[in-house]
Amino acid sequence: MTVVHDGAAIGMGRIIGDGGTAFQIVDIALDPSHQGKGLGKQIMAALMARLKTEAPEGAYVSLIADGDARHLYAQFGFEPVMPASIGMAMLIGRD
Repeated sequence: MTVVHDGAAIGMGRIIGDGGTAFQIVDIALDPSHQGKGLGKQIMAALMARLKTEAPEGAYVSLIADGDARHLYAQFGFEPVMPASIGMAMLIGRD
């Protein structure tokens, strides 16, 4: 989902997954000059609408919330998974 203003992309979000039981909301981004106008909420609403129409019942949807973004995601029903699960990550290095 992309938000365009005056012909330029100012925000986006996408869903990746296996097309069946596991999906992840990733790359939610908004130009800082357009933040605080409800556009992040519009992006999330569009992504959630797509999941509700295309993902099967019982599909697992995850995301990683950076900083205060957790408040936005909570509005859409996302909850912390700790202590049952913990997010983990790594960067691939080239020697």
